[in-house]
Amino acid sequence: MILVSLLNIAILQGIVLGAILLRSPFFKNETNKYLAYAIFTLSISLLNFVLDETAAYISYPLLRFFDIIDSALLFPVFIFLYVSYQVNHQLKYSKKSYCLFLPFILSIIYSIADECISENIPVNNFNTLTFINNLFGFIIFLITLFFIPFILFKTLKSIKFSTNNQEKKWLTYLWLFEVFFLTSWLITIILSLFIESEISNAMHIIALFTTLLIHWVAYFGVYKFKLANDQQKIRLILNLRNQKKTSVPISKTTQLKQKEHSKSPEYNSYFKKLELLCANQKIYRDNTLDRNKIAEMLGISPSYISQIVNSSTGNNFTTYINHYRVEDVKQFILDKEFENYSLLAIGLESGFSSKTTYYNSFKKITSITPNAYRKNHQ
Repeated sequence: MILVSLLNIAILQGIVLGAILLRSPFFKNETNKYLAYAIFTLSISLLNFVLDETAAYISYPLLRFFDIIDSALLFPVFIFLYVSYQVNHQLKYSKKSYCLFLPFILSIIYSIADECISENIPVNNFNTLTFINNLFGFIIFLITLFFIPFILFKTLKSIKFSTNNQEKKWLTYLWLFEVFFLTSWLITIILSLFIESEISNAMHIIALFTTLLIHWVAYFGVYKFKLANDQQKIRLILNLRNQKKTSVPISKTTQLKQKEHSKSPEYNSYFKKLELLCANQKIYRDNTLDRNKIAEMLGISPSYISQIVNSSTGNNFTTYINHYRVEDVKQFILDKEFENYSLLAIGLESGFSSKTTYYNSFKKITSITPNAYRKNHQ
């Protein structure tokens, strides 16, 4: 019962995730379309297992439609197409990729024929039609045995065309998950030909692994990779703009506090140097920036940095740096060139080390969330 509940959750998650990849403006593209289809095929495989486990096929014969669709042969094809589009492989321009769906089409034809024969011909009545159908099934089985290693090898070859190390690493992990899943599935099918006993335990392991795969793709594959990809593209844009450096103005509140708390000329001299480092060199974009690093830049002690910042602005060092980061985020949001990048990627590129720190600091300084700020300025 617990297993079925977990599988139902995974099925729902797969459907939701696939819909997000297809419909969300942040993820919707030609490449992610194939990843969404691959996730849908996994959900169908899980649904097929749940329906069989709960004897739903007996109570509702029409549901055998899901049993006829052997989506396990579709999954590696969609993963291969996803990888090919992701690395911009030349195959994505080729019509030969449609041939990869042939084993799936043949398996459907066999499943329909087998279903019709089993319904109309008694089990003990062996005739020519039954013989032809069994022979056809054996041919499909041989095709599957050769097709799975072939498509896995083609996928691995495509991954090698990736020029991005992080992309290559993620695609390799995805490929390894795929290999484990499909190998387990093939071994289960082969053992079922020779072992008369139930093989439900093996199917349980495959089903649970598929659930973990969907979870992993949802978190790392879609969220983390999209985030890293956005950050890389933001850095590229910023590098192209290096010749047109613009200072990031500190907020009026901090400027006012600076006037109120300003003390000696010595303090002002070091503070102005710090302001220039932030405004022109944008040192705040370094998420490891701390008092020690700035003290080394200015040639003074870390404790003296805290005194200068507090005396000049009335804020502690962290709040002072976060003001610059928040102003940076606001400029990113107002810039149309960054409207399709995730807010978290923008925050991390502005120097925040985590999502929590980013959102809390932004709301503390502006009284609204980054998402609300973007909506207000669309």
